[in-house]
Amino acid sequence: MLTKQEAKKIVEQTKGEARGVAFKDDLDFILDLKGKSGLKKVESRMAELGCPLKYKEIKTMGFYSLGLEVVMVMSIQEVFNFSEEEIKRWGASIVKFSFFIKIFMKYFASLELISRQVPSIWRRYYTVGDLEMPEYSEKKRYVILRLKNFKMSPVHCQIYKGFFPKVTEMVVKNPTKCKETKCMFRGDPYHEFLITW
Repeated sequence: MLTKQEAKKIVEQTKGEARGVAFKDDLDFILDLKGKSGLKKVESRMAELGCPLKYKEIKTMGFYSLGLEVVMVMSIQEVFNFSEEEIKRWGASIVKFSFFIKIFMKYFASLELISRQVPSIWRRYYTVGDLEMPEYSEKKRYVILRLKNFKMSPVHCQIYKGFFPKVTEMVVKNPTKCKETKCMFRGDPYHEFLITW
């Protein structure tokens, strides 16, 4: 269980910022799944940890401490004790709620276009970390996404195992599977996700 001291340390030591939309997308999932009472539980837990966060006060385009986002994600996991599969569903749901992703998908409907835009799309959400798509093949039906300089929490890994394949599905129009082949929490220099369909 996360302590107030640990939460404070995470906020102080985590470099970078995340847009408010990243917070809202996660909290929209909680609202959809658990209702207002679920949202209140998360807000209460954040207040207990000394990191008050109110859904209604989050500015979508504003920037907030990335450490605060890490604490929020860890708090959500703690409050609801989600399984790995539930966390992946959480990640997939972000695509459903995210206004930005819907807009990007209208204009970048091919893997080739997306491969060139992935780094700038990432920067619209986060001031740190580097997302790239070093390999893809529509013929062989796979995509590799590499996330560097972004070691936040193991919960984030599971979220991305739901998020990245869902975005890929929107492009390839087929069900996808995702495996994290490299992980910074296992000692690798970056996170790597293999998405197949």
